[in-house]
Amino acid sequence: MKNYLLLLFIFLVSCTTRIETQFSEKALNATFISLEGKELPFKDILEKYKGEKILIDVWATWCGDCIKGMPTIVQLQKEYQDVVFLFLSIDSNLVELKTGIEKYRVKGVHYLLPSGWDGSFGDFLDLSWIPRYLVVDKEGKIAVFNAVKANDERIVAALKK
Repeated sequence: MKNYLLLLFIFLVSCTTRIETQFSEKALNATFISLEGKELPFKDILEKYKGEKILIDVWATWCGDCIKGMPTIVQLQKEYQDVVFLFLSIDSNLVELKTGIEKYRVKGVHYLLPSGWDGSFGDFLDLSWIPRYLVVDKEGKIAVFNAVKANDERIVAALKK
């Protein structure tokens, strides 16, 4: 019986979801590209919106699940007009991203993550699937770290606060 309980405990501990409340130094220094082609670290992007709630949507224009989540994002934008909607794309280049933004009428702040899945930002998120949603509160802490559906109740709860 003791061995069974020990195995169960180990299994439950190993299956816990990682939760982060702060971005790592490597993630903060990850390079993004603005729609105008300017390179800047993620920390500079966050600094622009200091004191505001931010919903981050990590996506790509070729991602079917990302596109399926867009109507929910549009609804959230209508309901929470005080929130910054920050779209971080892992597309291959700015041309693809700009074409997708126009095609899907994605309103918000946009940046390209040129390292895609494999860079320090993707590593911090343990990015294995997109879309990926995060909410950063007004104090700059990550309130929601690991949401893969735009209608995740944790997102709405964090936006209401």
